[in-house]
Amino acid sequence: MDNMLEMYLYETNTLMEQLDELLIEAEKNATFTTNDVNEIFRIMHTIKGSSAMMEFSTLMEIAHHIEDLFFYIRENGMDALDESHKNDLFNLMFQSTDALRIEVEKIENDEPLSTNIDHIIANINSFLEKISSSGSKPAADSSKDEKAESEMPVADGEAIARINQELAGCPESNLRYFIRIHFEEGSGMENLRAFMVITSLREIDLHFEHYPNDVETNSDTSETIVEKGFFIAVANEEDLERALQAIKLQNSIHSYEVIENASAKPVEKAQASQSHPATAEPASSAPASNNAPAASSAPASNNAPAASNAPAASAHNGAPVKQSLISVNLSKLDSLVAIVGEIVITESMVTSSPDLQNLKLDNFTKSARQLRKLTDDLQDIAMSLRMVPLSGTFQKMNRIVRDMKKKLNKDVRLTLVGENTEVDKTVVDSIGDPIMHIVRNSMDHGVEATAEERIAAGKNPQAEIILSAAHTGSEVIISISDDGQGMNPEKILAKAERNGILTKPASDYSKKEILSLLLLPGFSTNEEVTEFSGRGVGMDVVKKNVEAVGGTISITSETGKGSCTTLKIPLTMAITDGMEVSVGKSLFTIPIANIRQSFKPQKEEVILDANGNEIIKCLDAFYPIIRIHELYNIETEVTNIEDGILIWVETADISYCLFVDELLGEQQVVVKPLSPFLGNFNIKSSGIGGCTILGDGNISLILDISNLYAATRQY
Repeated sequence: MDNMLEMYLYETNTLMEQLDELLIEAEKNATFTTNDVNEIFRIMHTIKGSSAMMEFSTLMEIAHHIEDLFFYIRENGMDALDESHKNDLFNLMFQSTDALRIEVEKIENDEPLSTNIDHIIANINSFLEKISSSGSKPAADSSKDEKAESEMPVADGEAIARINQELAGCPESNLRYFIRIHFEEGSGMENLRAFMVITSLREIDLHFEHYPNDVETNSDTSETIVEKGFFIAVANEEDLERALQAIKLQNSIHSYEVIENASAKPVEKAQASQSHPATAEPASSAPASNNAPAASSAPASNNAPAASNAPAASAHNGAPVKQSLISVNLSKLDSLVAIVGEIVITESMVTSSPDLQNLKLDNFTKSARQLRKLTDDLQDIAMSLRMVPLSGTFQKMNRIVRDMKKKLNKDVRLTLVGENTEVDKTVVDSIGDPIMHIVRNSMDHGVEATAEERIAAGKNPQAEIILSAAHTGSEVIISISDDGQGMNPEKILAKAERNGILTKPASDYSKKEILSLLLLPGFSTNEEVTEFSGRGVGMDVVKKNVEAVGGTISITSETGKGSCTTLKIPLTMAITDGMEVSVGKSLFTIPIANIRQSFKPQKEEVILDANGNEIIKCLDAFYPIIRIHELYNIETEVTNIEDGILIWVETADISYCLFVDELLGEQQVVVKPLSPFLGNFNIKSSGIGGCTILGDGNISLILDISNLYAATRQY
């Protein structure tokens, strides 16, 4: 059951994401296309079926009623809805999908499902009644409007007599079998459920009659169907069998019975095929349908082969190319990546074995080179399996913007750029909430409150939020920018001063430092608590989540023109390229992505700042020097600046130089997390991001460039 539940949740969440994207796009176009309607019907049908199988009745009921609604829309078209109906339909669909999502979240959290969803069902049913009572009847059935509307007789014999009387004088009047259908008690909308049965029979090209004959347009027939049943009439046993096969596949049918019309004359199959071409055609094309009888049961005709071959040929030519896709549990991919990491370590241990030093082994070197190539390829494939596009996360922001637009009465459009950029699955899962929080901030107090304010500022009345992503080497840069009112540095600084979080005189803060104050715990410039912000859970939580996946965050803003929040996220945290360095007897790994340059400094190039700290000039700018042996109290003989190496590193808006003894060379390393008990010593905030095992078996600590700089500021 656990595997089934996992597959159910995966499939349902995927369908819900597709549905959200479809609804957002359809609302922009102010209508549903035929493909949209068919897709929503399919999604709801799938959710209904899988939820019924898992016995999640709440989800099944909601999906079932939405399916009924879109079945009606599919048969009658969107033209049957006026503009107010369309707006109500969009709001109803968003409310219903929210209800579905809430129930799915309860399943994920092992919580009981809601027991009262009457208000949701009532909203769907009342809307369906509203559009069905005002809608027009399909043109295909317009001829039936001329038939007199009357109640179905109570007795079976009277019913048959009434049917035969209505069809008197027609070739089809000799209907021999009647199927009386009773729907489940309390299912509601019996006339539309009967219409769904009619449509399913038409799809298999069955010739039949039905009573009442105006179920699709007359909601009053529901009472008649509840009391006396819904009748389907067919001419022969062959059509009866096909009709029963189709009826068995329908939902909400409680029972059905077959009544034979004794007054009808038996019709031979050969005669039926001549006098009823509509019933003969399905028999000739029977191999194309599982519900149809075998082709051999119908007499052969000259046209039969052509009729049976044509559908097959067209189906073959128009068939879409299927993709071979398979869903894999993320834990299995984690295991695969772990094994690949061990292979990388083992390969390094073999090629750098001390036993092979100073030996000329040409064949071994050639094989080792080939092994390295295959190992790199294996690693790339293993990493790519975990890579997923950001589109899923980005598309969810469409819904956030849409809902807030209506609640805040702001005209805002969301522009997505680079949504197909791929990132590690674990990273995508971790940055969804931070991105949502930033988008909410932009909507709530980034964008001006009214269009008049924007016009007065010389801006487009419609505000724009741009959510973009792009690859830059080993990381992805995600930016969330708006063209709103921007942030007021003076207001931020005043709030920080009132909260007592300034570490130096206010006049000494640069604009960049002031904006970075927004990332401190509990800091918020929003004085009023609203539905979206002002609760004290601010950008510090966003920063913490981003840093948890090895990323960094920075904020830029210009008063009156807008703001931009930038996230720099590593593509993956499992295997990375690093530079091995030594300090005394200790080994450290610096991520290659953070290194700008390494060089031998001269003593006269190093000067002291006002606080007595060492700085050095690089490319017309001065950067602080951090001596690793002093920071971590490591004994080393290399203390003179000319004897060691300076490594110029950079991350986000931080740039400085590290002083180490020597460079040992570049190496691909497998990032291993530190033991949990080390968390008690707050080692991560000291600049240690993890560790790795080198080819010779030694352990090298991986430096966290951002936290390492912050650690030096504490002393």
